[in-house]
Amino acid sequence: MQQPSASILDALGHGPADRRLAVLREIGAGGSISQAARAVGVSYKAAWQALDTLTNLAGVPLVERVVGGAGGGGARLTEAAHELLAAAGAMHAARAQLAAQLHPGAGAQATALRLTVQTSMRNQWPCSVQALHASGPLVRVQLRGEAGAGAAFTVWSRITRESCELLALRPGASVQALCKATAVRVLPAAGTDLHQLGPSNWWPGRATRIARGSLGDEVAADAAGVQMVGFAPPGSRLRTGSRVLLGVEESAVALVLAGH
Repeated sequence: MQQPSASILDALGHGPADRRLAVLREIGAGGSISQAARAVGVSYKAAWQALDTLTNLAGVPLVERVVGGAGGGGARLTEAAHELLAAAGAMHAARAQLAAQLHPGAGAQATALRLTVQTSMRNQWPCSVQALHASGPLVRVQLRGEAGAGAAFTVWSRITRESCELLALRPGASVQALCKATAVRVLPAAGTDLHQLGPSNWWPGRATRIARGSLGDEVAADAAGVQMVGFAPPGSRLRTGSRVLLGVEESAVALVLAGH
């Protein structure tokens, strides 16, 4: 098989079980985006979102329109799309072979799968989906974060219906919750009223490291049994050991399927 280009490899962060790649495969099979959406079980809008995401990652067109014909036209995959699907299949086979060599259920296997996601987001927590609350075009996802010694904490994420469809989220699904350190607010716990802070995620914690800066003080903290990193206002006067509150907006919490 021809070596996949670097741009195609960028799109392989999506595993072959990802519905985005499933949409692409169904377009190749049926020549129709609407038919592909029905086959995968997502909306037409979500199918287009899948194509937009993969096209952006690949950096080249993956689908081209077909004009005319008995069916009045449709869509077909470009050579780059076929290359992407073939590479995804090969990667899936290699991943399955590696998983078979590891002890079933081993902690090392779960950790290795999580490390396949490379991101600048410093806050990353293994979670399981507890509930989905849809309202119009948005879905609030309630998550149970797994902390050390069997402890747990609650995380909320706000995503679009299309993203929820494409990730095939359901109660019990394993995901990683991610957010940037710059999205996490850190406030002193003393004198702060949680009821006045709004509906964001908020967790009590204790500062473990402080790095002063003119734009903000970077604070690492042990909160809810996990390590979090966020920013306090410059000149916060926080010290190592200070009790703090860490908060992040629901819309700033991104979700990644674990093990894909």
